[in-house]
Amino acid sequence: MLAPGASAAPRVWAHDGYTRAVFDLPRVTTASSAVKGQTVTVKLGLSLPAASGKLTVTGLSAYSVSGSTVTLTLTPGFSGARVEVLPAGGGQPARLVVDALRASAAVTPAQPAATPTPKPAAAVTRPASTAKVTRPRVVLDAGHGGNDPGMQSRWVRESSVNLDVALRVRRELQQHGVDVVMTRETDRHLHANKATDLDLRSRLAKNDDTAAFISIHVNASTNPAAHGVETYYFGQPMPGRSRSLAIQENGGGSVGQQLTQQATNSAQSLLGDLLVQAKLAFSRQLAQKVQASLVKATGALNRGVLTDAFYVIRNPTTPAILIEIGFGSNPVEGAKLSQEAYRERIAVSIARAILDFLNTK
Repeated sequence: MLAPGASAAPRVWAHDGYTRAVFDLPRVTTASSAVKGQTVTVKLGLSLPAASGKLTVTGLSAYSVSGSTVTLTLTPGFSGARVEVLPAGGGQPARLVVDALRASAAVTPAQPAATPTPKPAAAVTRPASTAKVTRPRVVLDAGHGGNDPGMQSRWVRESSVNLDVALRVRRELQQHGVDVVMTRETDRHLHANKATDLDLRSRLAKNDDTAAFISIHVNASTNPAAHGVETYYFGQPMPGRSRSLAIQENGGGSVGQQLTQQATNSAQSLLGDLLVQAKLAFSRQLAQKVQASLVKATGALNRGVLTDAFYVIRNPTTPAILIEIGFGSNPVEGAKLSQEAYRERIAVSIARAILDFLNTK
């Protein structure tokens, strides 16, 4: 909603756990932020027309724009901020997105309150908060399990490899102070019905304290020569790509086809929403970090960061990715995935990328 008489006023929406203010920008720029008391200060790499006014929404009571400085006043019960610059796209200009966080939500990884060194264009500035900071939380989903073993070959059983790698990632993250929630810790399903099973997994990330959701999988192909690693975040399938992988990871067969279509319909209806766009920007950044780390650690073929309608990562409130750590159907890669040392290398590389995303060392 636009403040009366102020053409440069932000558009503001209230959501569970946070309130979002969006300022249109002439172009993409750098942004850094700090929170002091109830004041959020954002320093941009460009100047905007001067403007100020009151805001009548839970979480924010006022804003002001002066040159390269944007200031927002938090209401009681709000004590942190998450700041991001989004590039132009989807018929919208570049924009500054500021999320005012409730005290209970301001527990995601924080930068020091002092103004940090500006990051490259479209980079994300992590939340700065004066509230008591608890450990960042990550949800790890070991794909499949129980009545759904996933892909199987002479070298590996997917559900077992996924779980082993996820447990190793958990150990590494916990050693660096990250709170980890596992969707499963044994060879089990969460529900016999696949749609319900995937829903239960994704719901574990619907929490203000959750910083990221990572689903781990092993790829497969009818072409035994197919190999490499790829990382996905939620969206429409890439042009010209087969839907077989999404169908496979969404349960396979008619169930997988049905859930893939539901997720695709969800993508079509959600991707125009600003909240979803901001979440996907975080997801894309996480996916890029994980993919680069995996390729560097394993030397595997880089199949890229992609989008597709995976049912388990369609949740539009948390940065979420799905990783295909290699092809179990490939005689070379499948054999590697059966080796404990190789799985350890994969797990450490994933964990380090997550820690980088969380600004946690």
